[in-house]
Amino acid sequence: MGDGPASPLATERTASPQPRAVPRHVACVMDGNGRWAAQRSLPRTAGHRAAETTVIDVIEAARAAGVGWLSLFAFSTENWSRPNTEIAFLMHLVRRVVRKHAPLLHARGIRCRFLGMTDPRIPPALGRDIADLMTLTEQNRRMTLTVAFDHGGRRDIVEAARSLIRSGVPAEAVTEESFAAHLPFPDTPEVDLVIRTSGEQRISNFMLWQVAYAEWIFPPALWPDFRAPDFLDCLDAYRQRERRFGGVLPHQNGESRS
Repeated sequence: MGDGPASPLATERTASPQPRAVPRHVACVMDGNGRWAAQRSLPRTAGHRAAETTVIDVIEAARAAGVGWLSLFAFSTENWSRPNTEIAFLMHLVRRVVRKHAPLLHARGIRCRFLGMTDPRIPPALGRDIADLMTLTEQNRRMTLTVAFDHGGRRDIVEAARSLIRSGVPAEAVTEESFAAHLPFPDTPEVDLVIRTSGEQRISNFMLWQVAYAEWIFPPALWPDFRAPDFLDCLDAYRQRERRFGGVLPHQNGESRS
């Protein structure tokens, strides 16, 4: 299920209720680690540490449910403004999680990718471990896991524009498909469902191009408290929605809403 089209827009979008459909691509904004720790009078780092269990739980739940693509927002370009001690902890934590769970991810047939990873402040050892994980799992197709780390949606769009210009494509020849082909991992399909935990309702510069027509769900649980049953509840809520993509469903008798 991990294979995708040459472009995120290569599959025609049509208004359809998609009864009982499993979303092909689910993205999670893993929000609430700091508040989880604060509620327990613990340092913010305790919340990040507790989030590891949720990450593995959600990955397993998505794979078992038949989700083909799962994207997790772990660290944004804006997160570099956090205290140095927290950033150092996060870099160490991600490296430990990558090394610890690489065999399991590979055994589950999960292809792992990291979206971002361009800032020179990323420790070289972490970069090597991430590269090793991507190489180890690159032939897997049961599910594609994309971790957005040092990621910014606006930066991705700017870099795609620069790449398009460098390729010499005439302005009149630029299309959504040709532009999307210059984004990182252009085979990634558009996001069907975004889950942002903790009740916050913001995009936060996350995969801006890919979430253009995603459904959004904002469960109140903080990320460290979010578990597989909560994830499955979000999939059930998605199944109840009618995705129109700006069009009109046959049973709506001409009533149009974007």
